[in-house]
Amino acid sequence: MSVNGTVVSELGTKIIPGVDEVSLDGEMVELPDKKVVVMLNKPAGFLSAMSDDHGGRCVSELIPTDAYPGLFPVGRLDKDTTGLLLFTNDGELGNALIHPRHHVAKTYLAWVKGSVGLRALQTLQEGVHLEDGITQPAHARVLEQANDRTLLELTIYEGHNRQVRRMGAAVNHPVEQLERIQIGPVELGDLQAGKWRLLDEEEHRALLAATGLSRDRMDS
Repeated sequence: MSVNGTVVSELGTKIIPGVDEVSLDGEMVELPDKKVVVMLNKPAGFLSAMSDDHGGRCVSELIPTDAYPGLFPVGRLDKDTTGLLLFTNDGELGNALIHPRHHVAKTYLAWVKGSVGLRALQTLQEGVHLEDGITQPAHARVLEQANDRTLLELTIYEGHNRQVRRMGAAVNHPVEQLERIQIGPVELGDLQAGKWRLLDEEEHRALLAATGLSRDRMDS
């Protein structure tokens, strides 16, 4: 991290909001008292946690926690699932994004075993019976079929534990590879695996609108 062009390695360095310019890895960052949302393209093998008592690798290793104290993951992806994971220092926004009453859509690309037919696709769309209840209607479509595998695009509106993997298993098409590509209006795009970026103002405001929160709160 650098402050006003000078590399800083000393803990406890003071920064004056609105005066000092802070950079991380050569990129200008906003000061931590401002509400921010960070996008990470999570690689496989990382836990969606800020720390782990058993020494597992955590997503906190990949995001700018020094520049933005208070960041926490919005929901989670299991260890083997890759793709879009959001972090924020805005507790109200984080809670709103995962609360089921807001029905914020989450879209995945899933390679599953077997050739997915019309019946299985219809079940995914209408609702799958899981141990903790039936899932809400989802959007599901086949993108590709090859070598006894099917690539599905699946959009869900809730967040049960390992939901997409359990849905696949329930229709006899276990998930082999899973990537999340979109949360609400925010798309992963071409962000490289293991890299992060701040949401721009338009993306941030769209995310607030998707949860019904005031778009003015990002400036407070």
